Amino acid sequence: MPMTDIPDVAPSPRHPRFADAIRAYARVGCLSFGGPAGQIALMHREFVDERRWVDEATFLHALNFCNLLPGPEAQQLATWIGWRLHGLKGGLAAGLLFVLPGAAVMLGLSMLYVLAAGLGWFAALFLGIKAAVLAIVVQALLRIAARALKTPLQRGIALASFVAIAIFTLPFPLVILGALLIGGAAGRWRSEWLKLSPTVAAPPPPAPSPWKQSLSAILIWGAVWAAPMLLILATLGRGHVLWDIGAFFSQLAVVTFGGAYAVLAYMAQEAVSGFGWLQPGEMADGLGLAETTPGPLILVTQFVGFLAAYRDAAPFTPFVAALFGAGLTLWVTFAPCFLWIFTFAPWIDRLERATGLKGALAAVTAAVVGVIANLSLWFALHVLFRDLIRSGWGVELPVLASLDLRALALALLAALLLFRFRMGIVPVLALCSAAGLLVGFVVPSLDFT
Repeated sequence: MPMTDIPDVAPSPRHPRFADAIRAYARVGCLSFGGPAGQIALMHREFVDERRWVDEATFLHALNFCNLLPGPEAQQLATWIGWRLHGLKGGLAAGLLFVLPGAAVMLGLSMLYVLAAGLGWFAALFLGIKAAVLAIVVQALLRIAARALKTPLQRGIALASFVAIAIFTLPFPLVILGALLIGGAAGRWRSEWLKLSPTVAAPPPPAPSPWKQSLSAILIWGAVWAAPMLLILATLGRGHVLWDIGAFFSQLAVVTFGGAYAVLAYMAQEAVSGFGWLQPGEMADGLGLAETTPGPLILVTQFVGFLAAYRDAAPFTPFVAALFGAGLTLWVTFAPCFLWIFTFAPWIDRLERATGLKGALAAVTAAVVGVIANLSLWFALHVLFRDLIRSGWGVELPVLASLDLRALALALLAALLLFRFRMGIVPVLALCSAAGLLVGFVVPSLDFT
């Protein structure tokens, strides 16, 4: 409906035809650049402002609900909108169409990455991408901190999470669990410590058999989630890289509160130091590729799964193994998202009034600030310095003489474009990539590896 045809009094939300909804979901999936903030704004414009399929209060209510769940909140919000309009088939269509366009682009970029690796121009290109990613992560840190750290308790949780990961190298899931417990207790007994919004006292609307719906979703989507892992166990065994990929990203799907930035440092630590799937700089490359694709930023996991299987391919050829690795990573990353939505959607109104859950979410969001601060430090060390040494207590320290002035200059350029000129992420990545190539052509003798 054109905006000029909308009457002065807003109509009640309409029930669209499924075919119309499919076209809208595909449009959102192809245009969902800019991270969760831009994706949520796009969905608000499409489904609330223009099409009026969902009213404002319901949209915000659902967004709060999705923020309570692990996984990419924008993809889960899209899934919930589809479920709200057309039930299970609508949720599947909306969720898949939000992910698949970006996944297809990411697969193509991952193939190009392994084919062109080692070429001088390619390394110069990705020097610019790494430098831009460093500035993008710092921007995300500042934005989330401004929104999340409103009270002394939240600032204390953020600092504690940074120290726990950066200094004491505690596992990311343990940090999230601690924040959940602290926030749940504060939300229940000291909600003012987290500045929680007041709960709604009105009783929830009647829902048909919510227990039956939730139990069915758990059984069905639990089986969907586990199916490829059982197949791998039966055919390849627990010693194969595909089992490691599936098990690791299944675990990650349960603790991915706060989006891709929050778990990236943990994922990088395990993928680089734990499993040996990637080199440190390649994680920044993967995030740079994910930033240029539509869909959720957590698609960076697909890049990691692709490279992990490509480099340990037996008994398959490298590209066949890489396709299996990428597909498995997508499966165990996003099947849980459908499980969470279809399980908890019937309880959305009850969850909205649970102060303990609200407190847990507020505390996790604060902890995520500390986690992203650690990610910023990790990227800065691996992008700006060629050599690092491990101290006696396990913390990596830079060798100051190994400072890469080219990377520093490109990172400052990216920061200028982001903070001074307020350019979007994709143009910044494009300009910094071009600047990296320019450095490679102007000073071709420099070693970019």
